[in-house]
Amino acid sequence: MEAFYRYGAFCLCPRGGALPKGAVAVGAPFSPLVFTIRRNPMDTRGFYAIRRLSELDEAEGVGLLLPARAADETEGLARFVSENGASVLNTAFSRCFRVLEDYRGRCREVRRLNLVGLGNVGGTVAVGLKLLGTDIREIGVFDLDERQRARYEAELGQVLPVRDGERLPDVLSIAKPELFECDALLFTAARRVPDVGSEEKDVRMIQYAANRELLREYARMARESGFTGMFAQISDPVDQLSRAVFLMSNQDESGAYDWKGLLPEQVRGFGLGVMRARAIACNAREGVKSPELCVFGPHGKGLVVANAPGERYWDDYSEHLTKKTEEANLEIRKIGFKPYIAPGLSSACVSVLRAVRGEWHDAAAPIGGVYFGCRARFTPNGPELMRQPLHEELQRRIGESYERLKKFDAGWAD
Repeated sequence: MEAFYRYGAFCLCPRGGALPKGAVAVGAPFSPLVFTIRRNPMDTRGFYAIRRLSELDEAEGVGLLLPARAADETEGLARFVSENGASVLNTAFSRCFRVLEDYRGRCREVRRLNLVGLGNVGGTVAVGLKLLGTDIREIGVFDLDERQRARYEAELGQVLPVRDGERLPDVLSIAKPELFECDALLFTAARRVPDVGSEEKDVRMIQYAANRELLREYARMARESGFTGMFAQISDPVDQLSRAVFLMSNQDESGAYDWKGLLPEQVRGFGLGVMRARAIACNAREGVKSPELCVFGPHGKGLVVANAPGERYWDDYSEHLTKKTEEANLEIRKIGFKPYIAPGLSSACVSVLRAVRGEWHDAAAPIGGVYFGCRARFTPNGPELMRQPLHEELQRRIGESYERLKKFDAGWAD
């Protein structure tokens, strides 16, 4: 027999998870309904939306990208969930209830985005957000170079809107202690960007160790500030660093995991948007019509591009398109430039704005202890992955990409 409790505006239903102080028993479910669970924080999700009761006990893995298992939804709690949706909250994370409460408010309004790093990528992101973020009130900009902060505050304050009367967000120079006074922190800073002409085939991976250490301070700040917003990881390698931010934020001073930091869903990697854009551009050059084109996996080696997800999937062409997309950034480097304009706009600016607006976007989201690139969105009930029928061969490719990321992350977990 299910038990239900009122906690503020929420209806809690324990499924192995703890109840917070102040929860009062009620006789029937009401919306928003939240199932509380307690599962291993190292490799399970912390907060997510479900549309069917059968999703509550699903195994973590790439099967979460497939349609949920069909079940009888005509009676009782199953019917309530199918009609209203619900949330799942992992109470193994000590800040889970505060994140739950603040999340609902952010679904109604996002007031401020803060941007860390005003180099090539960060500067591009700042310009894009200024012009396109018409529903954002403020953009805070931070860089270790105070002159850069002053420059972007001044210059972006002199930008006209495309339409007369349209309000553009204010751009403010901020100090480091203010970084996590926002709804989303966009991290673009990098300690090492390979030179043009580098012999490395995938230049992103040689950035990992250095950028991981650069992020450690900011993961600690997110933890100590009690940050409940989104940490948008943009610098490379996006997928692996997203996992690193999550883990580092949950370590105490001794390095032991205490799960008092960020929930997995608070961290999101923004690198897949430009891969979709490159795949679309490569596909157009091939002269093939692929209106269902989709991308999965990391921003780099292991990327999976598909001309279509289901019955119209074409394996040989999709493999060809994946290779072309993976190498598109190398073409820019060969002509003497670092490819940062398209990533800054497609992966970061556009994708972040879509995310905070609750729209479908391409990003690395947590799935079973791996930050895996897919289509996702933030709904009033919580973060949600796009679930759709996938061709058998495409499932195989996605599974191989997922396992590759899982193996990499396992080697750096400590």
